[in-house]
Amino acid sequence: MKRILLMILVALPIVGLAQSSTFTLKARIAGISGSGRVYLTYQIPGKMMVDSALINDGSFKFNGTVPYPLKAQLWMDHRGGGITKLGPNPDMLTLFLDKEEISINATDSIKNSIITGSRINAEYIEYKAFIAVPVKEMALITAEKAAVPADQTNDQQIMDDLKLRYQKAAENKIALQYQYIKLNPNSEFSLGALHEVAGPYIDVATIEPIYNGLSADIRNSMSGQQFAKSIEIARNTAVGSMAPVFIQNDVDDKPVNLIDFRGKYVLLDFWASWCAPCRAENPNVVKTYQQFKDKNFTVLGVSLDRPGKKDSWIAAIKADGLTWTQVSDLKFWDNTVVKLYGITGIPQNYLIDPAGKIIGKNLKGEELERKLTEVLSQ
Repeated sequence: MKRILLMILVALPIVGLAQSSTFTLKARIAGISGSGRVYLTYQIPGKMMVDSALINDGSFKFNGTVPYPLKAQLWMDHRGGGITKLGPNPDMLTLFLDKEEISINATDSIKNSIITGSRINAEYIEYKAFIAVPVKEMALITAEKAAVPADQTNDQQIMDDLKLRYQKAAENKIALQYQYIKLNPNSEFSLGALHEVAGPYIDVATIEPIYNGLSADIRNSMSGQQFAKSIEIARNTAVGSMAPVFIQNDVDDKPVNLIDFRGKYVLLDFWASWCAPCRAENPNVVKTYQQFKDKNFTVLGVSLDRPGKKDSWIAAIKADGLTWTQVSDLKFWDNTVVKLYGITGIPQNYLIDPAGKIIGKNLKGEELERKLTEVLSQ
């Protein structure tokens, strides 16, 4: 089942420090004469920044302030149509903005630039080269899958072969990322790689020792501290842990306390009216609820619906036939229960026993049915 993810990988700040940094980016593209425009985009907390500069005889410059080293994209507009009309394969360069002065030199395009004068960008290039082989293989397999003729997309052997090859390449990438982390404990990109291999559902026993092997500087950075909190949340919501308790209002604005469900098996179900995979999974949840509702089982839904969208939330509850208790603070990803449970993708669920202990995570369809049949027969 595809999930909507709030990714916190290398696309987010690599290492956050308390003080802001002023950056300078200078570029020279030798093969371009006359004028043109380039765009610089990057995300700061709560805001997407979009800056632009004119190309004057092949040169341009950006200045700005970032709160910590940030990943950014530099886009070249060859046709003069603006950043929203760059086409499916834009001329784009990914780089990092920091306090150092960044120099970019290219012959005819941004994407083939050489970056100098920046430690973090040199390290980024090194990291990309370290994992380049499986990354390239994954891209080629993805392109190969997209090129499969329509009359062959139902050929199970072809599709299974592509899937197997992709999984093997992905495993090779993860192995290289673990190797890079071990060899570079003081690298910002080791923390970024660890974010990626950990994924949205952190295996504390595997990931925590690797995190502890990073340098103190990396662990004490803003992003390092945030990841430590993610590990702690994962520990607190692991199978065998007591489910973190909370109170949140239902559709009638009446408070609902998780403790009040003690004595029953409860599926704590995270979803949203705007989440297509969640809506596709809802019929399975309804089926399970109908099958076990008279056997000491219920569901408690927690919605990530947006501020001002209560009507959409209630309409989805009605349309999907969700007759169990539903709660939400209508704060989207800032939902307090979402933060308490460290939710980074939906749909996601936790199966809680009558004593309040988590006994299963992300159980869907037949897997959830088997688990409930097992525990309810004891």
